[in-house]
Amino acid sequence: MVAYLAATLAARAAQAESMAAPLARLERRATAAGVPTMYVNDNFGQWRSDFRRTVAHCTALSSPRHRVSRRLRPTARDYFMLKPKHSGFFDMREYKIFAPADCLVSNTAADNDHAPYQLKTVLKGNVAVSTRLTFQAHGRPHHARRR
Repeated sequence: MVAYLAATLAARAAQAESMAAPLARLERRATAAGVPTMYVNDNFGQWRSDFRRTVAHCTALSSPRHRVSRRLRPTARDYFMLKPKHSGFFDMREYKIFAPADCLVSNTAADNDHAPYQLKTVLKGNVAVSTRLTFQAHGRPHHARRR
């Protein structure tokens, strides 16, 4: 599971706040199933930044999106990746990607509309609403079956 902890642009604040609740629920379900969370962060121009300082920056009361970051705060068992130039997903091509469609936030509405297409076609990822993702005992998410 991948979560974006980085502070979101002010124009996307409402979307970031609305995705935090379903993403937090998905993260709790993943944790209960033994699936760690991978946090993919923007580098804020600080290529030598460390994980603890990034979390401290994003969760500080002075951060514009501290409520989102605090709700999605990583634990010691989670993983962290500093986002490269474009997409954190691009460097994860060798993994099977499951992206919760209701938990995506981009810099612009157009980018957000295009993101699921990119995830599906370029990265061969699976995109589904977070409530449709379930976790098997060995930790791989899969789409819930329709009943």
